Amino acid sequence: MTLTAELRFRRDSFALDAELTVEPGEVVALLGPNGAGKSTALRAVAGLLALTDGRLRVEETVWDAPPSVFVPAERREVGVVFQDYLLFGHLSALENVAFGLRARGLPRAAARERAARWLERVGLPDCARRRPRALSGGQAQRVALARALVTEPKVLLLDEPLAALDAGTRLQVRSDLSVHLADFPGYTILVTHDPLDAMVLADRLVILERGAIVQQGPPAEIAARPRSDYVADLMGLNLYRGRANATTVDLDVGGALTVAEPAHGGVYVAFAPHAVGLFESRPEGSPRNTWPVTVTGIEQHAHTTRVRLDGAPGVLADVTPATVADLRLRPGQRLWAAVKATEIRSYPA
Repeated sequence: MTLTAELRFRRDSFALDAELTVEPGEVVALLGPNGAGKSTALRAVAGLLALTDGRLRVEETVWDAPPSVFVPAERREVGVVFQDYLLFGHLSALENVAFGLRARGLPRAAARERAARWLERVGLPDCARRRPRALSGGQAQRVALARALVTEPKVLLLDEPLAALDAGTRLQVRSDLSVHLADFPGYTILVTHDPLDAMVLADRLVILERGAIVQQGPPAEIAARPRSDYVADLMGLNLYRGRANATTVDLDVGGALTVAEPAHGGVYVAFAPHAVGLFESRPEGSPRNTWPVTVTGIEQHAHTTRVRLDGAPGVLADVTPATVADLRLRPGQRLWAAVKATEIRSYPA
């Protein structure tokens, strides 16, 4: 019993061609740059657009199979939480949650009773009479979640559900959402730009780029072994592709790196920016990888400073404020970068 989607959609110059499966109780996160096809995939599952080819099946029921089958959105057992929540401004929180039940023909009293239970379940029993404008961002998100789940859908779709929240609220709501998703027995698809949201909430990540899946797997695996520049940037890693001959990897972008584990053939090599040391002159001692670089950019990142460096290869380095002061870092400055071989992960390309 699974959700199986062969999502093929074409419009003008855009094409989505992605095969996706979701198991009962599983949370699958779709990540990718703008225009990758994440929202198109979500809208296709919701029934807000029809596939131009492919097939969408939920358990034993086919929802979309062009050109003969298309189940409209109102007949699909789907709950959706949109980025801006789309609560009805003229209805109370209770009536917002009850709306889907009333639309399905449930009597008003029964719909309100079930809606009240769900408001209590998401921790908002005292907000039943409030209208959306009187709710905080976190409260509105929980009302939207209750509205999506009260109808007991088979499929739950979350479109950037935490994007509208401030940082402080986001932490608590992310934790609460994780608990509710763990209790949901159906199929959950989450669209997000935030890698932390994906890592905390999802059981599996699916990376979309230019309408196609480029990588998928458990969050820890994706973080450890990125296979595209987008994923490496998302995970905050330096990533290169090259050809290995024992412990030497000749990089496609120029230069070479020494790795700890011997390999042969095409490989990826990855390491964290904090593994990069910067020096005014070529360092002596343990680092087995040293090369000249030029500072091209300096950005503040929380408690560290990220330095962009041109070289063979170009690299990102995270350094402390003390290092910035000691080296008097500035654009155009020439330095030496160093990375220990043991800090570099290599894996087959």
